[in-house]
Amino acid sequence: MVAKKRILFIANEMSPYLELTEFAETVNKLAIKSNDNGFEVRCIMPRFGVINERRHRLHEVVRLSGINVSVDNDDYPLQIKVASLPNARLQVYFLENEDLFKRKYIFHDEKEKWFEDNGLRTVFFCKGALETVKKFGWPPDIIHCSGWMTGLIPFYLKTVYKKEPVFTHSKVVYTIGQNTFKEKLGNNFTKTANIHASIKEKDLEPFNEANNSDLFRIGAGYADAITFGAEKTDKKLIEEFSKVRGKKVLPYNTESDLSDYLQLYTDLSQ
Repeated sequence: MVAKKRILFIANEMSPYLELTEFAETVNKLAIKSNDNGFEVRCIMPRFGVINERRHRLHEVVRLSGINVSVDNDDYPLQIKVASLPNARLQVYFLENEDLFKRKYIFHDEKEKWFEDNGLRTVFFCKGALETVKKFGWPPDIIHCSGWMTGLIPFYLKTVYKKEPVFTHSKVVYTIGQNTFKEKLGNNFTKTANIHASIKEKDLEPFNEANNSDLFRIGAGYADAITFGAEKTDKKLIEEFSKVRGKKVLPYNTESDLSDYLQLYTDLSQ
């Protein structure tokens, strides 16, 4: 019997848990459609405080407890919770940290002020997601990252984690979405994002602006395939990534039934 190909979806939003853009629903549909078409599917997202634990029936995964994520010389405990996606037999894992995610607002406070630690939260989530997969011992054939908050994951996979056995055969799909914030992730973001000695300062120099487009740019730049997940995408990103030599690119398609994504997953996992 041929083993099922494995797809891991890593996103900062997914219906019905959190819907910030239209792509939240697309992630939901892609996970279900992939599962229905013979792929083995798992999903990872942050457990923001606005996600109702009781309503969505989240519970802690004790066997995955005890992970500490080191960022910028500090250790942050990672708690992992899980829920079953409604109407589908697949699991969504939520990464939680009391200080970074368990607040009642997502990226801005009640006065619409940008959280100063959003850069740290981003790095914690990206590194935490990859450390969680290592803890699973579940080698994904495809890792589909979507949302600006996942932008560092393709970069980390091609640098820090490239020799990790669990990621040896993983191919990365990155979805560029619409810009949803105008702020920056801080002057120290590239320093915070430098999580390992194998990362050179010059590797992160092109992303010094640390803005929304930069997060999409680094994700797409290091991915094996690129998709566009929104009609209102930064025109510069469309020009830069619509045709990239050696990479499969899926344009945004309002009429898509998502079969083009399934074909992309199949092609990459051969």
